[in-house]
Amino acid sequence: MSLNLNDKKAVVAEVSAKVATAQTIVVAEYRGIQVGHLTQLRAKARAQGVYMRVLKNTLARRAVEGTQFAGLASEMTGPLIYSISEDAVAAAKVVSDFAKGNDKLVIKAGSYAGKPLDKAGVAALANIPSREVLISQLLGVMQAPVSGFARALAALAAKKETEGA
Repeated sequence: MSLNLNDKKAVVAEVSAKVATAQTIVVAEYRGIQVGHLTQLRAKARAQGVYMRVLKNTLARRAVEGTQFAGLASEMTGPLIYSISEDAVAAAKVVSDFAKGNDKLVIKAGSYAGKPLDKAGVAALANIPSREVLISQLLGVMQAPVSGFARALAALAAKKETEGA
């Protein structure tokens, strides 16, 4: 079904709004994937806060034109699904995880903060822990000296009690 001019403008405006707030875009070829699998991929993407859409490549090129993701325009050929996320790793993680279990989804390229990524770059980005995991790791590192100091004081107090008794 063909879109009329107003529908095309609406699609470009919607995607442009998502791109304006995005940190990462991942482009993957979905040739041969069953509809049920594509529905599962979209559900996982929604759960992670990733905007995922199959678009005409000309409309996608117009949506990224003049943005930090304009370098992706050269990769926009063939049947593609576009994953856009505000979280730096969410789009890459969702697509990479799904591609591991489904060889028909082929990651073509990506872009993070205006820097183009190849397939290996997208995989490397997907392997970075999520924001929540990184925050918890940072808190663990920050608490380690304090908790070590508290344990040392407790051990010192216990030693003084045994010596004094």
